Amino acid sequence: MIQFRGVCPLNDMDYTRRFSVNFDRSDEIKTILTSVYNSLQEKGYNPINQIVGYILSEDPTYITNYNNARTLIRKLDRDELLQELLKSYLSE
Repeated sequence: MIQFRGVCPLNDMDYTRRFSVNFDRSDEIKTILTSVYNSLQEKGYNPINQIVGYILSEDPTYITNYNNARTLIRKLDRDELLQELLKSYLSE
């Protein structure tokens, strides 16, 4: 469950909104992302470019249908995908 805490007046840009995700799907996200990456690579695409294009636009056509990759990546919410990528990047 995703929660936004606090009330933010529309004209108050100094307010910091808290964002939290209350469940851990790290293993599932890694499995899906790895599978999508491999499918893109097998089809001759640059997987990094394609996945970044998908994340930025949420346009599923950046992801191939090969091996059901497009269906798999659409199981992930963009916010949780970005959160997991950032956690992984910063922890290494």
